[in-house]
Amino acid sequence: MAAERQSAGGGGGRGGAGGGGGGGGGGGGAEENKENERPVGPQAGSLGDSLGLEILQIVKESQQQHGLRHGDFQRYRGYCSRRLRRLRKTLNFKMGNRHKFTGKKVTEEILSDNRYLLLILMDAERAWSYAMQLKQEANTEPRKRFHLLSRLRKAVKHAEELERLCESNRVDAKTKLEAQAYMAYLTGMLRFEHQEWKAAMEAFNKCKTIYEKLANAFTEEQAVLYNQRVEEISPNIRYCAYNIGDQSAMNELMQMRLRSGGTEGLLAEKLEALITQTRAKQAATMSEVEWRGRTVPVKIDKVRIFLLGLADNEAAIAQAENEETKERLFESLLSECRDAIQAVREDLKPDQKQREHSLENDSGKVSNIQYLHSYLTYIKLSTAIKRNESMAKSLQKALLQQQRSEEDGKRAARPQDLIRLYDIILQNLVELTQLPGLEEDKNFQKEIGLKTLVYKAYRCFFIAQSYVLVKKWSEALVLYERVLKYAHEVQSGAGAYMNSLKELPDVQDLITQVNAEKYSLQAAAILDANDTHETESPSQVKDGKPLSERFETFCLDPSLVSKQVSLVHFPPGFQPIPCKPLFFDLALNHVAFPPLEDKVEQKAKSGLTGYIKGIFGFKS
Repeated sequence: MAAERQSAGGGGGRGGAGGGGGGGGGGGGAEENKENERPVGPQAGSLGDSLGLEILQIVKESQQQHGLRHGDFQRYRGYCSRRLRRLRKTLNFKMGNRHKFTGKKVTEEILSDNRYLLLILMDAERAWSYAMQLKQEANTEPRKRFHLLSRLRKAVKHAEELERLCESNRVDAKTKLEAQAYMAYLTGMLRFEHQEWKAAMEAFNKCKTIYEKLANAFTEEQAVLYNQRVEEISPNIRYCAYNIGDQSAMNELMQMRLRSGGTEGLLAEKLEALITQTRAKQAATMSEVEWRGRTVPVKIDKVRIFLLGLADNEAAIAQAENEETKERLFESLLSECRDAIQAVREDLKPDQKQREHSLENDSGKVSNIQYLHSYLTYIKLSTAIKRNESMAKSLQKALLQQQRSEEDGKRAARPQDLIRLYDIILQNLVELTQLPGLEEDKNFQKEIGLKTLVYKAYRCFFIAQSYVLVKKWSEALVLYERVLKYAHEVQSGAGAYMNSLKELPDVQDLITQVNAEKYSLQAAAILDANDTHETESPSQVKDGKPLSERFETFCLDPSLVSKQVSLVHFPPGFQPIPCKPLFFDLALNHVAFPPLEDKVEQKAKSGLTGYIKGIFGFKS
């Protein structure tokens, strides 16, 4: 307790006057003023001098505004510490001075202000938020779990003190009930962490009963908070019931997750954690799995948990009410499958040499771990195919609605989007045929081949639809014939594989639709041919000339008011022009120049005499 008080002083410190780090510098003064005001209205009570405190409302508002919207328990803990310091300063209820700690307790005699109740409530919230912070950190540091239980016990102790004070005659009945529910909630959380399932379920049921009665006693607006708290603790009650021995509790947890719509938040995270813990307990009894006539031992816990929850996840997807929820559940299942495959892949690496040896000795039969990897990959690819098929169905509905009534402002669905989805499905089917251990399974290969023909037919159908949109009638007609060819191949070869093709789209419906489309296409082609052969009036004829070359001819040209107007030829064409003449000097070779010897100075004779004369300066 002393350490917690010290952290409150250090975390709050001057933050009480300045607003603290998490509360914001500008909001500190406002929060201080808020603590200085004596609460009125619902907090002060409505019967004489009775005190009242909206415990759940204060807790929820504080949590949402100070970190718990994003799961930041450390920030909320700091806020509780700062608010505690401000309350003590306002009520002059300080724990000694800066040199010495002197503990004080709120008693019934000094209970003249409901802020004394708020003081104890903030103590409990601070201890609880510290416990939840340690619970997040305990995933990587298991030793912190002991500290977590200690903080939860401290929170329960503060809640007991709050409940004891609320039993006073000065406190109104609503606050007494809320204090009892708050106490029961924290007690249930403590027993839940101790895995005392019966005691935890009793505490949670008591909390749920009180909040349900409070919700029925007030208006709908006031009952929203109480109903939200009931929804939060319901998964914990069902999990406790499952651990006590109620086997139907697991199905109820799955239904709760389905009703939540797969949305993000504390409730969804809690449901996922409880479901995972339940599967982990069931996984202890699972040792092997059978697929396509071969039994494979499963030794990896993560794979066991995934395989146990596979049927529940598929059932939840089938029961999903809207496409958004179904998409989230598909993504969750694929994410779990990828994690399981990664766990198996890590075991495959050290087993590489052993697998190669077994391939040589067993005439191509793959090892158990490799076969398990193929099975998980098959689940992943099959789930991806189902997800893309679900998206294709929703796009087909949107495309059909768009043909009936055009909607503006939204990106319209196009056949190209469906073509892309069916391309991905065909690629997944190719990967299925290449799975190790299934190359020699003729039934599996035949089944995948029939599925490939079905999806090829649908892909070809929507390619034809895209050609119809651009009025390429002959190409579309050829593609419709190809669709019929694929569909008849599926019908002729599907005799013994009808059970495996039940989940696929019905090719008979596709054949009916293609026949109808062929007749409408032929009619549209005939009408389009008649339109093109009609003689156009001279006033509507366009010869492709720009406006500058047809001023003398009147014609209606809608392109003149568009952004691409043909006014002149640009760039202009080349035109021939005369070149600059070239001059050649042909007379130079036939001209005789006059002699210039008499004008050129004769060069002086050189020799010894000339050299001597040059030395002494004598010149001729």
